[in-house]
Amino acid sequence: MSSSANAFRSDVTPPASRARRALFSAGLSHALHDGYTDAIYIFLPVWQAEFALGFSALAALRGLYSGTMAALQIPAGRLAERWGARFVLFAGTLLAALGYAVAGLSGSLLGLCIALAIGGAGSATQHPLASAAVSNAYGAKARGPLGTYNFAGDLGKAALPAIVASLLAVMPWRSVVWVIATLGVLVALIVWAVMPALGETKVPAPVVAQGKGRGGFGLLLSIGIFDSSVRMGFLTFLPFLLAEKGAGLPLIGFALTLVFLGGAAGKFACGWLGGRMGVLATVLITEIGTAAAILIFLALPLTPAMTILPILGIVMNGTSSVLYGTVPELVPPGLEARAFALFYTGTIGSGALSPVLFGVVGDLAGPSSGAIAAAAAALITCPLAVILAPRLKTQR
Repeated sequence: MSSSANAFRSDVTPPASRARRALFSAGLSHALHDGYTDAIYIFLPVWQAEFALGFSALAALRGLYSGTMAALQIPAGRLAERWGARFVLFAGTLLAALGYAVAGLSGSLLGLCIALAIGGAGSATQHPLASAAVSNAYGAKARGPLGTYNFAGDLGKAALPAIVASLLAVMPWRSVVWVIATLGVLVALIVWAVMPALGETKVPAPVVAQGKGRGGFGLLLSIGIFDSSVRMGFLTFLPFLLAEKGAGLPLIGFALTLVFLGGAAGKFACGWLGGRMGVLATVLITEIGTAAAILIFLALPLTPAMTILPILGIVMNGTSSVLYGTVPELVPPGLEARAFALFYTGTIGSGALSPVLFGVVGDLAGPSSGAIAAAAAALITCPLAVILAPRLKTQR
């Protein structure tokens, strides 16, 4: 084995206890960082009122966080090769917490933009490092633990926005961001104390697509890009669609919790479905279901629309569990970390940029039209999944 450093792999399989520690620390960081990312949706109506922003401007504001996070995924992996995954994930979590703390100090839109960029830079460390740590800790048996890791992220998405919405009802938004910044510091300290080092070798080369045919990884990435675009685009409009139906801020926070709890259930359900029916059938079911659920939600008044949200969460978030679990299947052994970094760069980057495009539609024709555009985009993944299916190593 080379003496040069890599933050993830080892020729010796880590003991079960170290694998569990890797999964716990990865899951905890995933919950925090995904909660940080999606808590921004709760702040959007507050920032709209304070800074008089349109939908495209709000999407761009959120895109500062997710766009910075996307752009720094691969650099975060390179830093981990030099400094170790545990240290880089610890430092990134502290930086994400700092971003929220700076937002609490900001007195202008420019200051808020800087804070969101800082937070996004910190959160860039989580997806590639934590997912690769789980993948390498469990080896060939990583699909199940990766599903648990993804489930933890959805728990954070469900919990933190609800907490933020509740706090906003009793205190100013700048005080709220200080509270969740403190939470980030605590999580960073736990990650530093618990996460094990999993051995080191240098990642030798760029990701090369594998499978039965050429282009498998590229097709998977394309599906992930459209899937993420739909999810982030619709969630950008959801608070405003609910407000149009008569919902107040606490109910909007509860509605997002319903979506993300549905998403958490969807990760498990679609992991099971993908194992039995294959990637193709799962993607077709979830993406067509997403488009249908969005249209049904738009047509219903507030109370019945709320009942649709958990179902929407299941189909809208479930696809990603199957896609993430397929990444190791389509790249050579030893390149999982870089593959995950590239995959997350594409999906998170599209999640940052596409809401701006949907936001232009929303500014021109209203948030309902922007949501309809997102529903239409969900259907684009279907032919891509049909093309990908023969290229996978295992089919049903």
